[in-house]
Amino acid sequence: MPRQPVYEQIIADVIASIRSGALQPGAKLPSIAQLCEQYQASPTPIRFALRILDERGWIEVHQGKGSFVAAEPPS
Repeated sequence: MPRQPVYEQIIADVIASIRSGALQPGAKLPSIAQLCEQYQASPTPIRFALRILDERGWIEVHQGKGSFVAAEPPS
């Protein structure tokens, strides 16, 4: 079975954490550097995953401040 791309794993993990309540609305996500270390990946797939999560309404990315769980994430 082919390995899941890193960005898809990050998206799935963040959504699961939001749905489980481990990440509450307004909570700050780990930095790109921390996510790189956690997933043993370069910044490119991390940024891609964060952009997709932002576009889908799960998180809000604030340039220079970080990424935060959306106040009202999708159900």
